[in-house]
Amino acid sequence: MKHPTKKHRIVVAMSGGVDSSVVAYLLKKQGHEVIGVSMRLWTYEKEAKHGCCTPEDLYDARRVADHLDIPYYVTDFEKTFEQDVVDRFVQSYIDGETPNPCVRCNQDIKFKILLQRAQELGAQYLATGHYARIVQNSYKQYELHQAVDQERDQSYFLFGLSQEEMSKVLFPLGELHKPQVRVLAEQAGLNIAQKPDSQEICFVPDDYSQFVEKRVQSKQIRQGKIKNTDGEVIGDHEGVHRYTVGQRKGLSLKTTLPMYVLSIEKNGDLTVGHKSDLRKKDFSVRDLRWTLDKPEPGKRLSAKIRSRFAPADIDIVDYQNDSDEEFVQARFVDPQESISPGQAAVFYEGSRVVGGGWIRSQA
Repeated sequence: MKHPTKKHRIVVAMSGGVDSSVVAYLLKKQGHEVIGVSMRLWTYEKEAKHGCCTPEDLYDARRVADHLDIPYYVTDFEKTFEQDVVDRFVQSYIDGETPNPCVRCNQDIKFKILLQRAQELGAQYLATGHYARIVQNSYKQYELHQAVDQERDQSYFLFGLSQEEMSKVLFPLGELHKPQVRVLAEQAGLNIAQKPDSQEICFVPDDYSQFVEKRVQSKQIRQGKIKNTDGEVIGDHEGVHRYTVGQRKGLSLKTTLPMYVLSIEKNGDLTVGHKSDLRKKDFSVRDLRWTLDKPEPGKRLSAKIRSRFAPADIDIVDYQNDSDEEFVQARFVDPQESISPGQAAVFYEGSRVVGGGWIRSQA
């Protein structure tokens, strides 16, 4: 684990939750000059009422900073967040994909803009409450690894970290388990010690489809046919943004057995089938980012295609280019369900994150 051996000025990204609060406490206890910074990302009063970084969370973060006697600032990233995360989230659903805005937020906001803000404050490091580990190998290269607490591991969301970014980022909770973190919060006298973890996407209320529809023109909604695996039309739908690969509810089909969305076509049509039809091996991944070297074709790795899925063995098949964009073809050893275009695919070698990207297609 990477630990600063000297005393430094460190900015802690404070969300108002127990994890980032304990990070601030631990670093202050170690004698570092700690500065708390929270990000204002969205006008929550109008939209979402759950998730992270709400006004209530900012209030909790400020109270923790006061308790720890550290400076505290709120930075307004709302415009950038809307452009880089929210708008891309909406467009991805309109395109028939299944987006993951939390990965985008980490890549484009926290470890890009917030890291820059930390450096402007004269800090040598940015620390967050993520459950992951950064270590240096024998060649002094930085590696991103899964957390010790496998149930809390968040390395999936961090695959885009570059060597430069990893040299300036700290994850103090990477070797702790969540119950330990709550005990530390109690010992520190933090009144958020038992605060529940946020679970939802922070800017979306209760219905993703309604959120998307409010932010686009009706002509952008792609309606289409619902077809079975034989290509027969068995129904209609009112917009691809209402569906994702693996979805069963909301199809309103009169069939004997439950039907699942197998694929969403570019023309707006859905193909549905039985649950067994969801299991596939081959998929391709675009917008690739590798933490170290690009794996060669034939390399056996493991991959996660959803944050809560367990890693499964894959083989790197080959690399191809489409309009000067490189993508990798990969194949699961055992078929997997719900390989969804638009979701992040993250590649591992043991506990080490090799890299990742965004699922382009499945077959």
